[in-house]
Parts: sequence; C-alpha cells; structure tokens
Amino acid sequence: MPDPEEPMKKTFRNSCGTGPFLVVASALILWPQVSPGRYEPLANDGKTGLYVRSIEQVLRLREDEVDLATAALITSEHWSDLVHGRRYLSTLDDMALEIRERLEREGLRANFRAIPVINKYLFDELGFKSISEASDPNDLFLHSVLDKKRGYCLSLSILYLSLGERLGLPLYGVVVPGHFFVRYDDGRVRFNIETTGKGAAISDEHYMNKFKVPEDDSSIYMINLNKIQTLGCLFNNLGNIYSDTGNLESALLALEQAVQVNPTLSESRANLGNVYLRKGRSEDAIYEYLAALQINPGDPKIYNNLGNAYTERGDLDYAVSQYAQALQLDPNFTDAYRNLAIAYCKQEKFEQAAVQLKQALSLEPKNAGLYSQLGEVYGQMEEYEEAVRQHKKALRIKPDFAEAHFGTALCYNKLGLVDDEIQAYKRALAAKPDMLAAVVNLGNVYFGQENYDAAIEQYANAVRIEPDNGRIRYNLGAAYANKADYDKAVAEYLKAVEIDPEMADAHHGLAFGFYNLKKYDLAWKHIKIAEELGADVPKEQLDAIESRLQQRTSD
Repeated sequence: MPDPEEPMKKTFRNSCGTGPFLVVASALILWPQVSPGRYEPLANDGKTGLYVRSIEQVLRLREDEVDLATAALITSEHWSDLVHGRRYLSTLDDMALEIRERLEREGLRANFRAIPVINKYLFDELGFKSISEASDPNDLFLHSVLDKKRGYCLSLSILYLSLGERLGLPLYGVVVPGHFFVRYDDGRVRFNIETTGKGAAISDEHYMNKFKVPEDDSSIYMINLNKIQTLGCLFNNLGNIYSDTGNLESALLALEQAVQVNPTLSESRANLGNVYLRKGRSEDAIYEYLAALQINPGDPKIYNNLGNAYTERGDLDYAVSQYAQALQLDPNFTDAYRNLAIAYCKQEKFEQAAVQLKQALSLEPKNAGLYSQLGEVYGQMEEYEEAVRQHKKALRIKPDFAEAHFGTALCYNKLGLVDDEIQAYKRALAAKPDMLAAVVNLGNVYFGQENYDAAIEQYANAVRIEPDNGRIRYNLGAAYANKADYDKAVAEYLKAVEIDPEMADAHHGLAFGFYNLKKYDLAWKHIKIAEELGADVPKEQLDAIESRLQQRTSD
C-alpha cells in the first residue's frame, strides 16, 4: 500500500490465490499525552442518519449525513424478520471504541496505519471470515454478519465501512463486476482492502483484470462510492438472491431501487431484467438488458439473457444473434449453447440445434440435462430410437432424472411400445410424483387400453395437482362416462365448463351424460352449446335427444 514514510514491505499471496498483496510493517509513531478517549464521541456522533426510520428517509439525506450501518440495519428490518435491528449499533460502537483504544495504546492516529490494527482485530481475534457463495439471503445483512461472524464480499465490506465511519477513516466501497471491496483514500495515501482476504491490500490492476472491468469512465466501476451508492449495491445483491430463491416481488422491489440509486451498475440492470423476464415482462427485460450492455458490452451472460427475452417475445432471429454473441465472448458458455438449441428448435432447425448441444456436451460430457435435451431434439426430428438412446445416456448419469424418463415414454408412445411407455411414466413419477404431464399421459395410456379404473386414478391425481385445469376434469369425466358412471361424469364435466365455459367437448360430454340420466332438457341445452362452439355433433345424437323431448311432451 502507498506509504509516504516508506515502511518495510514484504509480498505475500493470500490463501485464495487472488493475487499479491502487501503487508505493511510500519514503525510506530508515539504521540505524547495520549488520552484514553473511550468516552469521547465517535466520528459519526450526532449524524442525522442515526435517527432515520426508513430507507426512503435515508435516500433523502445529504450524503455526509448518512450513517451506513443504520441504513444497512433498516434494510435488515425491511427484508428479514429482524425487529429493532438498530440494537446492533451499540455492538458496532463498542467495536469501534475497542479499535480506537488499541490505536491510542500503540500511539497511532486514525489514518492508514489503523488498517492493520482493524484487520488483526476483525479477522484474527474476532474470527470474521468470508463465505464462498452468497446463497443464503441472511448472509447479506449486517446483523447476520455480526451474529455469525461470516459474510461475503459486500456484507463484510459494509461491516468494515461501518467501523470506518465511526473511527473517522476515509474508507469507501468499490464495486467491480461480480465483486465488492473497500478502499482507503485520504487524498495522499490510497490502497484497496480485500475483506474476503482478511483485509489484504490488492492492486487496482488485479481487480480490473480478474473481474474484466469495462473501460468506461462513465460507469460506476472502480470509483470511490458514496454511502448511498454502496446501499444501491446492497439492494442489487438482495434482489439477486431473492430472485434465485423465487421471491420475485421482493426481488423486484430491491432491484428497482438498486437501478434508481446506481443506474450505471450493469449487474443491477441485468438482474432487474431477469426478474422482469420471469414475470413475463419481456419488453421491460429487453430494455434493461440493452442498458446493461451499454455499460458492460463484454458480459456474455447479459447477451444470453437478452436472447432469452427475444425468444420469449418470439423474435427468434434476434435471439439467435444474441446467443451467438454470448458464445463469441465465451466459447465455453454451456447455457448459451442450450438456449441457442431451443431457439433453433422453435425455428424447426433441428440439425443446427443438435450441433449446438453436441458442442455443449464436448464441454460437459457428464451433463445429463444436455443428453436429455438432445433426445428431445431427436424426438422432434422423429428419430425416436436415437432419441431414446440419448435419454438413456442421461439416465446412466442421473438414474432419477424424471424428465429423461418422461422423454423416453414419449418416444415409446411414437414407437408403439405401450408397456415400455407405461413403465417409463411410472419411473418418472417415482422420481417426481407431482409431474403433471406424466400423470396425465399415464392416464391417457390406460384410457386407450380401456382400463378406466386405472385412468380415473391417474386423472384424479392430476386434479389434486392442478384442480383448476378444465382439460383434466374433462378427461376424468370421460373416464367415468365410459364406465357408465354418469353422475360422476356429469359432475366432472360441469367443473370443466365452470373453468372453461367455451370447452365444446365438455358440453358435448354433458349432453351425453344428461341424456343417460334422462335429463333431456339439459342434454338438449348442452348439445346445442357444443354445436355452437364448433363441436362435431352427429345428427343422430341431436335426433335422439329431440325424439326423447317430443316423446315426453306427447306423454
């Protein structure tokens, strides 16, 4: 780290192999008449930001009035079940006072020489450590870091910055694509602090090369962030984690706030696009992906996701071009090959789809999903025996792969191998009992064999999984009708038309059921509805119902 007094320096490498860093061994500067100072106010004492109650209030403050720890703990209260998160402020105050006392005992000012003292206290004595993946949302919160003494790059950095604001140190958050760290910068001495490496000092060049920082002076990357911008990075990471765990509403709220705070952070734009896409808002997703690429045009994941948005919208040529761009940037990007294959299949370019999947398999030969997807492509090409071979390759890798069992069942259906088809569906359901398509298809096979009791069992299971599916209700009604159980048949047909009043087949089924229950008025009503909706109603059925009505009238 830069040092105007030229201290002794020794180069080391951290345990993660992230690059060289410098450990500074400085001669102590003794200051006369050092006072204990525990009862002197901390540097953030009296800030307005200590007393705000919401993130909205935080965002209305002047930057110099923001207290980062308070804002982070308000975020904890908002995004988690934590109540009264600000009780952790006293813990931070005590930690800062302890660090200040140590500095005073060693005769050190609160400047760059404080950093080794903080590092020793946090990482060596208290045992704060980094985690490799931010998969648990709780690890993103400051209160959780303090409780568990663990965090990932951003949450550890917020802890470090929170102590720095209490000690009056000129510390800043710094963001690069996919990573966050701390920087000391007093205008004369400037160096980076890697919180996932026990406070190691790592060069700008290392971060720029490792994280492929885009060369754009207008972006947010590698600059000293203010506290509001740091909070924006927290919102981004929270949104991304909530998206991964399926909480899309919380993800959307966090990411829209992240983009508002840091409009030039590519990850926030891309992550917001991902949420929009999952919510079916493809136009909004495309807008965010394009904005993200303006900031960071070298990110293959954004091109891949943009391709997904174009695929969702049906613009397959655009989708193909985006996947191709992703693969140009990263020829080992397996997901881009898979998605490109999907787009080609939608264009009925099955051979090109197979080529992409084979390329992906050359990179990941043990990927069961790729073999099964290739089997689906061969199935669409009507090469069913080859499709079965590919699905079986998937099953050798992953024997309980429900989708591969289902794929083989579909092929057996086309090959006329009914017994094999039934067994394949059963294996799929053993692995995934609520796999709706397998349940319904197995019911259909039994129905085709006139094994109506077995068909009813499967359709009833399907109704349990998806009770508001009119087509399944119709199938169940048809199975009952073929058993001559007309009361139950009519009950299911009525539920089907309640769900979908324009289901012509269900009205036709009702006509048949009511006819057999001798409710000819209702039979006539529903057969006429079926006819109006386009059902192919044989004339003899109309004549039979009409004849019964006339006979009843004459009687």
